[in-house]
Amino acid sequence: PVAAQETREGWVVIETARDFDTLVERVRDAVAEAPIAVVTQASASDGAAMQGARIPGNRVLGLFRNDYARRMLEASVAAGIEAPIRMYVTEAADGTGTLSWKRPSVVFAPYMEEGGDALADLAAELDDVFAGIGEAAQ
Repeated sequence: PVAAQETREGWVVIETARDFDTLVERVRDAVAEAPIAVVTQASASDGAAMQGARIPGNRVLGLFRNDYARRMLEASVAAGIEAPIRMYVTEAADGTGTLSWKRPSVVFAPYMEEGGDALADLAAELDDVFAGIGEAAQ
């Protein structure tokens, strides 16, 4: 796998040598082993295929857990708009997959003044969870 690199401020981007479908499955497997769950998903490429079009693979997985939600909302109701936090799998022209996400600490940054230490602690915890998933999925 190609080393993780940050191409957009606050993003983690991991380009892999794995094909798109394999990377999606590896992300799902990594999430199943992590203290978080897939609670939403969307795929523009699946939607395009249903209309007879082919676009590069594209899947967004929303990850969260109810106790994370309760902790987040206790700290900042406004931060609730950001949940679930997403991981993004995309397909390059050569068929390989890339895994990307915004670090949860970046996602929650606009709410830190309101959310204080409780939200900062949750965001740091989630940064570690997402990093672990990314590492396992490679």
